[in-house]
Amino acid sequence: MGDRIAITGAAGGIGRVTAKTLRSAGYDLLLIDRPGRSLEDLAKPLDSPMACIEGDGAEAARAALAAVTGPIYGLVHLAGVMEPDPRLADEPGVWERAIADNLANAYAFATAMEDRLPPGRMGRLVFASSVAFRRGSGDYVAYSAAKGGLVGLTRALARRLRKRATVNAVAPGVIMTDMSVPLIIEAKDRLLAEITLGRFGAAEEVAPVIRFLLGFEAGYITGQTLNVDGGMAID
Repeated sequence: MGDRIAITGAAGGIGRVTAKTLRSAGYDLLLIDRPGRSLEDLAKPLDSPMACIEGDGAEAARAALAAVTGPIYGLVHLAGVMEPDPRLADEPGVWERAIADNLANAYAFATAMEDRLPPGRMGRLVFASSVAFRRGSGDYVAYSAAKGGLVGLTRALARRLRKRATVNAVAPGVIMTDMSVPLIIEAKDRLLAEITLGRFGAAEEVAPVIRFLLGFEAGYITGQTLNVDGGMAID
């Protein structure tokens, strides 16, 4: 048996590729997502257990992790939503969903993971921030704020868990997944002009970075956010 990694948002575009990448690397997995997201067609060929998270907060996160017994070596937290907010606080639901589904749930899973980390060795936590945190997106203010909050969470947890786990984040740019399609349709030419490499990214280019942060080679890296954005956030 390999080390167990829990992946939230496993049914998403980056989640599916990450799950396949980690399984190929020898990790055992726990695939987690909301009800209605198709996990079974991913879990079956990977021979991996799955769990739907019902509700919010630490208890819901603990219930999802309880689908497997024993220590959980790592958490890859990819769950989240991305909605435009053209009316800002005049449409408060966008803000509430952005914070709940991108930031508060990460906090809840970090809480649940604290008791499941392996004893006597360092575990790994990896969160998904975004290039929107680095640059700020005027059309996605709530999303940008939530992803910035994840960077603060990463840094604080790195200090809290310094004897239990390393904690890092990735900040993908515009990645070709279903979540990004509306943004790409709306602003394709402008976005491409802002990306140094002149193209959108693929989930297959994010997953190996996550795999690296979970591995032995990243054992002296903690509290960091790694850009995977084609040079979009170059200062």
